[in-house]
Amino acid sequence: MGRLFLVDLEGKTYNCKFCKTQLGQADDLVSKAFHCRRGKAYLFNNVVNITFGQSEERTMLSGTHTVTDIFCCCCGQILGWKYEKAHEKSQKYKEGKFVLERGRIIDGEVDTEFYIDTRASTSDGEDIV
Repeated sequence: MGRLFLVDLEGKTYNCKFCKTQLGQADDLVSKAFHCRRGKAYLFNNVVNITFGQSEERTMLSGTHTVTDIFCCCCGQILGWKYEKAHEKSQKYKEGKFVLERGRIIDGEVDTEFYIDTRASTSDGEDIV
């Protein structure tokens, strides 16, 4: 496997819940009103640091679409899908856009300069037996 090059985003981002890789910017967020089998989902104009699965026809609540599953390029977790083709005229606006499942992403608002590690650890004054 070759070297992995990641796109680094600026501003408010949405990240992979599993490995914290940046995926999309708040500026590319189109809608928070989408739903998927596992719950809420967000529609984006563009996302980065992903890989693609095979395209397939999928019947959804809004009709039949040609979609491609998308995965985090770092940890391989499925994140959502990309709309390749909408078969109904009213759904054409989705073509080329990405859906990230809300349960698989997190808001990337952690400021690393002021990050406090809350994991249990021993202090200098404690004796370890």
